[in-house]
Amino acid sequence: MTVNRALFDEVMVPNYAPSAVIPVRGQGSRVWDQDDKEYIDFAGGIAVNCLGHCHPALVNALKEQGEKIWHLSNVMTNEPALRLAKKMVDATFADKIYFANSGAEANEAALKLARRWALDVHGEHKNQIISFKQGFHGRTFFTVSVGGQAAYSDGFGPKPGAIDHAEYNNLASLEAIISDNTCAVMLEPLQGEGGVVSPTDDFIKGVRALCDKHNALMIFDEVQTGVGRTGELYAYMGLGVTPDILTSAKALGGGFPIGAMLTTAEIAKHLKIGTHGSTYGGNPLACAVAEAAFDTVNNAEVLAGVKERESFVKKRLAEINEKYNVFADIRGEGMLIGAELTEQFKGRAKDFLNAAMEKGVMTLVAGANVIRFAPSLVIPMEDLSQGLERYEQAVAQIATA
Repeated sequence: MTVNRALFDEVMVPNYAPSAVIPVRGQGSRVWDQDDKEYIDFAGGIAVNCLGHCHPALVNALKEQGEKIWHLSNVMTNEPALRLAKKMVDATFADKIYFANSGAEANEAALKLARRWALDVHGEHKNQIISFKQGFHGRTFFTVSVGGQAAYSDGFGPKPGAIDHAEYNNLASLEAIISDNTCAVMLEPLQGEGGVVSPTDDFIKGVRALCDKHNALMIFDEVQTGVGRTGELYAYMGLGVTPDILTSAKALGGGFPIGAMLTTAEIAKHLKIGTHGSTYGGNPLACAVAEAAFDTVNNAEVLAGVKERESFVKKRLAEINEKYNVFADIRGEGMLIGAELTEQFKGRAKDFLNAAMEKGVMTLVAGANVIRFAPSLVIPMEDLSQGLERYEQAVAQIATA
């Protein structure tokens, strides 16, 4: 069997348009394709590979647990799930954890919990969910409807009701639609897919105050920002605001599929036995790997290193921009950095991604106008420097064409 990009078109549903490059192995922050060409990974599987590829702690956890027990139904619990949940509770505001398989599933659980809490405590009238335009919360029908991008939610028939969207960093737009009928306000503490947009201090604290005023739950979608990505264990810790429910995935498993919803005991009690579940959620194999990832990242030295790397990347991107004037803005937190293109290069983010790939560096986009970088949190400085040198070559190729 010839395994190449053409086989994708033959056997896969056409909802993706993957690159012709097929990576076959990775080590640390480097990846090699079928032709043994090497790439420096600044994409991290979309902010998933927090410790790069084949990190020894994750490989060891996978091997050890793989020889013990992989899966149990939720008729029983298991040791890795209990250990991981305890560590997450001890490190955060939360009292209780629910495990799922992905960020979308964690968000689905958060939204269902918010609706159930509101129904139990306040009654049927309190059902409005508010989120923000350009937000992204997953691809299930509920989460894609809550996410503020019509391109992802339109075309599938009637959407779940009582969902409204305000504008990120515009507190007045939220104030105009929030009321005592609002059960939850869901937002990313740094918008990822929407362009790597940080909240202003007034906005994020204002959202918390409005939730308190109207007795609505504040849900933080930390699927992309959580587990060290911003240089805090969770982004809320650097914002001076504590949510009522928080979701985590991506980096939580370091590449192994797992998601989690974190909340308080008072709110959690409304997901009574039988109200929600997941066949694979909290399975021993996923939780063992996630425990190793969580332990490795939840370390003062590692988190401080994320901030150091942020400064280095922003400085080098600014130097590149001084030469080629392609970026209107360089922003983001930790190892989630966005570079917005100038008017001259508007809409060409994918061109920059493709040029970078040719030069041997993997990047991301966040919409048509923003290039996104989400490398490993522990990427060696040498790899970071070499990757940015390659990236400068890609920028030069486009800017001088």
